[in-house]
Amino acid sequence: MRGTSVDEGRAALILEGTDHGGRESGPVPRLTEARKPASPSSQRQVARWHRILAVAAELGARTAYEQVQMQEIADAADVSLTTLYRYFPSKVQLFTAVYAARVERFVEEEWPQKNGDAVEIVGERLVALTGRLMAQPLLCRSMVQAASADYADPSRPETPVAESCLYQAILCTFGDDDPGEERITAVRMLVYSWWGVLFSHLSGRTSAAEARYQVLSAARLLLGRDTRHG
Repeated sequence: MRGTSVDEGRAALILEGTDHGGRESGPVPRLTEARKPASPSSQRQVARWHRILAVAAELGARTAYEQVQMQEIADAADVSLTTLYRYFPSKVQLFTAVYAARVERFVEEEWPQKNGDAVEIVGERLVALTGRLMAQPLLCRSMVQAASADYADPSRPETPVAESCLYQAILCTFGDDDPGEERITAVRMLVYSWWGVLFSHLSGRTSAAEARYQVLSAARLLLGRDTRHG
């Protein structure tokens, strides 16, 4: 991948037990091995994990994805490159995590469960999410590129966190604790449709007005037969 050669060379030295400065860094798993990112457990680790995401988002907002260096992120976050790779084994996984965190925060803060037409609420919230992500187009492009690569990776079959978050938000809007297969399929298709509109809008092929119309239409077409329980 373009723009990662410096990181790869740096990582190779770490794997051998030294970095560019000759400091001992200790053994870490080879980057060519598929491995799951470590999960932070202590308060300090959680704070460090969030700091890495914040730094990645800041750099991604002003630098093209291909030019973002993992070493630069580690330095700005005040962590070692070894620690960064422990939590995020690749740049793809790092920016996928940034995307997931952005979507999760949006759902927590701006997806209220109000009375009203559930289909319209879902459509309007997806339109608002599109706008929130597009507010930083360079970062949005990095997140979309990374999340797409992560989703297409056959070694990572688990459902992406952000996608699960959207599924749950949509299902909760309808108050359905036990959705059937038809409902789940409709929601999955809506999320895929929203993703396609986001990609088209990001690529400049769809205007903001067209994106809004398409997302609202997809929600009505796919969820229009649903009614809120209770």
